[in-house]
Amino acid sequence: MPDCPLNPASEMIADFIYRRGTVPRVETRSLCYDSISSEFAILYLPLDTIPDLNLGDYDYYSIPKLYAPLDTASMEAAGILSVFQQPALGNQGEGVLVGLIDTGIDYQNPLFQNQDGTTRIAGIWDQNLPQSPDEVPPGVEPPSSMYAKIQYGTAYSSAQINEALRSDRPLDIVPSTDTDGHGTFLAGIAAGGPSPSGDFIGAAPKASLGIVKLKPAKQYLRDFYLIREDAKAYQENDIMMGIKYLRFLSEETGMPLVLCISMGTNWGSHEGSSPLGYTLQYFSQYIGMVSVIAAGNEAGLSHHYFGVIPSQHSSEDVEIRVADGERGFVTEFWADVLDLYTIGFVSPSGETISRIPLNLGRDTRVTFLLEPTVITVSYLPNEAGSGRQLIFFRFENPTAGIWRIRVYNSLYLRGQYHMWLPVQGFSSPDTVFLRPDPNTTITNPGNGLFPITISTYNHRDGSIYLHSSRGFTINEQIKPDLAAPGVEVYGPALSLSPGSITMTRRTGSSVAAAHTAGAVASLLAWGLVEGNDLTLNNASIRGYLIRGANRNPAYQYPNREFGYGTLDLYQSFLQLRE
Repeated sequence: MPDCPLNPASEMIADFIYRRGTVPRVETRSLCYDSISSEFAILYLPLDTIPDLNLGDYDYYSIPKLYAPLDTASMEAAGILSVFQQPALGNQGEGVLVGLIDTGIDYQNPLFQNQDGTTRIAGIWDQNLPQSPDEVPPGVEPPSSMYAKIQYGTAYSSAQINEALRSDRPLDIVPSTDTDGHGTFLAGIAAGGPSPSGDFIGAAPKASLGIVKLKPAKQYLRDFYLIREDAKAYQENDIMMGIKYLRFLSEETGMPLVLCISMGTNWGSHEGSSPLGYTLQYFSQYIGMVSVIAAGNEAGLSHHYFGVIPSQHSSEDVEIRVADGERGFVTEFWADVLDLYTIGFVSPSGETISRIPLNLGRDTRVTFLLEPTVITVSYLPNEAGSGRQLIFFRFENPTAGIWRIRVYNSLYLRGQYHMWLPVQGFSSPDTVFLRPDPNTTITNPGNGLFPITISTYNHRDGSIYLHSSRGFTINEQIKPDLAAPGVEVYGPALSLSPGSITMTRRTGSSVAAAHTAGAVASLLAWGLVEGNDLTLNNASIRGYLIRGANRNPAYQYPNREFGYGTLDLYQSFLQLRE
């Protein structure tokens, strides 16, 4: 592939996810692209040369979805410290690469260094650096051919990080930082070393780390999805490229890879049929690559609606309370694979928009006489990834109050459908369904078959976290797989001064996924590095963890909250003797 004359990270460039074998609906001559796998590539086009985003001119999944971050007694509860105490099992993840795609890492933190002061980070790909070729720091190379012509950002090797750590001015050599702290905290939980005070240790303290620092979502996508100005958002295609980078880093270092993704979205069919879901499925088939995904924190937030229209009824109303000052939001309607629907609207002032007919291949723009609101409706009767009907609608400048979406059953077989509002942080917390369903709230990409999906529980009392997303998937697949500690967990914060250790506490499924990623690293080290089981892959690791999980006799398993039980690495190892 020739060098790209464009800067794909630029706000003036549009990104499209292209599935090989399909016909792109955009001009493809003289374009730049990044290949993800044999199935997907990312196309880059100047924003001023393409039509405005809509589902008439573009395939639904070609427009990258936006993902949000999903924010030690916990190690003991997860059976990790018990494993450390066993001489035959206490490898602590040595020889395994734990890969995190998040907000970066504070690489100067001693928790990520060996005893001799060298780094345990095998590589960092900072998608934010540089913004243009002129900004490359002296002596730092952009991603090499090893990374298959990644067209943006800058990659740093362990040798460069060690050079920076020896320098009086480390950021002059490796300028990558974590200004949020989310990525540093998760790296510490998954693979942080012991603190000098002895009050902290990560789940796999001898594992190596691979870090992808995601760049923020571009403004044109933020505008298309109408997310809040202050929302933290990251693009689906950047996460996919991060997976590719970590896969190449794993091959270069010769280490098995545990991929930890703590980002999620409510957009998509919730059954693993997104481009990111398929990418995880593709790479999870490899021996020595395991994906651990956070289930999300969406239960109890009133962002999901489950509807059933009885056969004797032709329609029902779904009520959404829209908060005052809401900029707008995108809602998705996903039908049962056997049914077909159309919709209408009733505004807070009582103005009624009658049933909107199926207009294939173009959007319908709905305006009101008494409201400043504009609603754009897109019908996709047979969405390519899932085979389900998708109704995609954008509320621009919605009037505060109760909106009713009138759902009409056009082809009745089961009469079931789901609707999702945006994930937490993308819209006002007061914009909610009035009759929500807390189930089927696992965020994408945690709904796919292959990843190990982790929900969140409180290790102090054994209770499920109030907002821990619940299964099952839209097609009744068992998710989550397990629950892990994720409530008020102790871990590293951004350091108050370079090279120091500062601690904090965080809650959320991100934390639970990091615990599990560290536990998986120990299993991979035992099996692949030490040679006890050379066939370990995503499916077999999942089986080991499920067999060893703790199960409360008061509950029936699998269930929507805990999956097959709570993580217990020690019991998983004990089950290997049976």
